[in-house]
Amino acid sequence: MSTREVPWPEGTPAWVDLTAPDRDAAMEFYRRVLDWEYVDHGPDLGSYATAMTDGRAAAGIGPTPPGAEGVPPAWTTYIASDDVDATCAKVTANGGTVLLAPGDVGDQGRMAIAADPTGAVFGIWQAGKTFGAEVVNQPGSVVWNELRSRDPSAARTFYTAVFGYAYHSVEGMPDYSTIDGEGPGSMIGSIGGMPEDAPAGVPSHWMVYFSVRDTDEAVRRLVDAGGTVQHPAHDSPWGRFAVCQDPNGAMFTLISGGDPA
Repeated sequence: MSTREVPWPEGTPAWVDLTAPDRDAAMEFYRRVLDWEYVDHGPDLGSYATAMTDGRAAAGIGPTPPGAEGVPPAWTTYIASDDVDATCAKVTANGGTVLLAPGDVGDQGRMAIAADPTGAVFGIWQAGKTFGAEVVNQPGSVVWNELRSRDPSAARTFYTAVFGYAYHSVEGMPDYSTIDGEGPGSMIGSIGGMPEDAPAGVPSHWMVYFSVRDTDEAVRRLVDAGGTVQHPAHDSPWGRFAVCQDPNGAMFTLISGGDPA
């Protein structure tokens, strides 16, 4: 188990959240799959709810914001920044696009939404009272963030320019590399090409991996709750995982038995 009480270092995936057309239904679905409880922040913060694991913040779920109706629901990975405005300037200077300009979320922090030059959407989060995930790497929390890109080389160049990333290639996996974190051997995520069996229309995207105790049992619960399985559970060197979709179409991965990279 990993818990945290201070802001994440700049460049580290610090938070994930989901916007859904029916927030309450989405909350119930993930409660059944991941055993989440919630803190509802009410209308002052856009009816946003924080998903809790063992009493610590693990992720967020909110309603689809006005003007975004029709945008397919998706989990968003937020990357920590010491200065969101400066990071957004780097995004545009390096071929990315700022989709939602920097703005304050009350006194909780400052955020923006951007897309890299290959089309993958990500968030940027500058800590205020809220710094991001308080728990990771245990059942019911995020264990990995992975960018699957139509042009992984261009993506790596972009994230190096914006966040200073350095990489290590993964043996036997062409066009796939881990992102270095703080300390020897530390990894904070990965960037790779699209899986060979990915449909032609799937855009570049950040994939969120949620840890579970038993992948097969979590998949059964997911199907019973109305979700679907895109890639059935199978074993890998990093654990047993399944690629899934919630009832609104948002993709995510469930994994047990180890880290995904």
